[in-house]
Amino acid sequence: MECAVVTHSRLEKGKDGQLHPASPLQEELVVRPTSETIMMESFKRWIRSYRDLPLLINQWANVVRWEMRTRLFLRTLEFLWQEGHTAHATYEDAEDETRKMLEVYRSFAEDTMAIPVYVGKKTESEKFAGALHTYCIEAMMQDRKALQAGTSHNLGQNFAKAFDITYLSKDQKQELCWTTSWGVSTRLVGGIIMTHSDDQGLVLPPKLAPTHIVIVPIWKSDEERAQVLDYAGGLKASLEKLAYGSGRLQVELDVRDLRPGNKFFEWERKGVPLRVECGPRDVASGNVVLVRRIDGKKEIVPKEKLVSDAISMLEGFQKALYEKAKKFRDENTVSIDDRAGFLQYFTPKNAEKPEIHGGFARAGWCEQGSCEAKAKEDLKVTIRCIELDAKPEAGKCILCGSPSPRRVIWAKAY
Repeated sequence: MECAVVTHSRLEKGKDGQLHPASPLQEELVVRPTSETIMMESFKRWIRSYRDLPLLINQWANVVRWEMRTRLFLRTLEFLWQEGHTAHATYEDAEDETRKMLEVYRSFAEDTMAIPVYVGKKTESEKFAGALHTYCIEAMMQDRKALQAGTSHNLGQNFAKAFDITYLSKDQKQELCWTTSWGVSTRLVGGIIMTHSDDQGLVLPPKLAPTHIVIVPIWKSDEERAQVLDYAGGLKASLEKLAYGSGRLQVELDVRDLRPGNKFFEWERKGVPLRVECGPRDVASGNVVLVRRIDGKKEIVPKEKLVSDAISMLEGFQKALYEKAKKFRDENTVSIDDRAGFLQYFTPKNAEKPEIHGGFARAGWCEQGSCEAKAKEDLKVTIRCIELDAKPEAGKCILCGSPSPRRVIWAKAY
């Protein structure tokens, strides 16, 4: 992690007319790359007794990383994230909290974002600095690279020792706390885009879409306009009465004076799950034209059927997005047992699309950092996680051939 460091308090104009650093600080300032140090300093003041535990803090905050090569949503100089920091009396309590938040992130990724993830533990070299161990969820993007979509850290007593975070136990003894931290960031926006979207634009899971259904009325004359808008307005009112998730269906009626094709194109780019078209013929027949964003399929359905089936359609859309992404991930996750196959898998094969290479590989690892470092240096491949449900499987390290106790997931990553 590269940090943004403030070394001077102000700038002064020099003889050359340019601004130059002046007034150096006695102590350099690091611009918040993460919040553990801020929180731990506060925990030290807040915690006195076992009665103060567990202490659970959740926040949304912006942080700064000195990224040399920024990438929209994924790696930016400043970004917003949700993060938690907790303190506990025992290792078991801290571990339970760490695993609970990992499950919260997994559930959100899969059930709400429709992004399938592998759940696992980071290696020693990949874990968060200062953590006892780090858990993560890893997703596959459409270029087959991995995206770390969330992490949860059991910090053990390392930060408590550094910041002297203690509490008076029931036995009237001063004990060190056990702490955790966890978080997800705006890179999830990038994850949504790269997992589901296509050449036409966004494809949004209904559970996240700000608009679930857009109604596009079509007319040629003022008389047709009045009839169609009355018909579309009634449909909108009926749909908005339906409960969906924790609220109601969000329906947009597009009455702008634009060509229908322009409206279709715009709503496709915005990723609205369902588009409904209605014109004079539909008014006469009591039907609508329904278009699904996921596959562009178009069909004519009775207006009443659209209202009665709208929720199940959206649930089907949500499920289909997840299954499509999972199928893609599973088809591009392979088991590899030999070094030659491993090297070939992660070497770009298509000169026209050099970004398409490999995917996820389940392969052996001797649990030595030297092999892990060599894969990263030679191939830009890292161990994304040791799956929590991975079964022991005696084999050989994919790089050095030494004994391996289990397979781990290797991939190139953002």
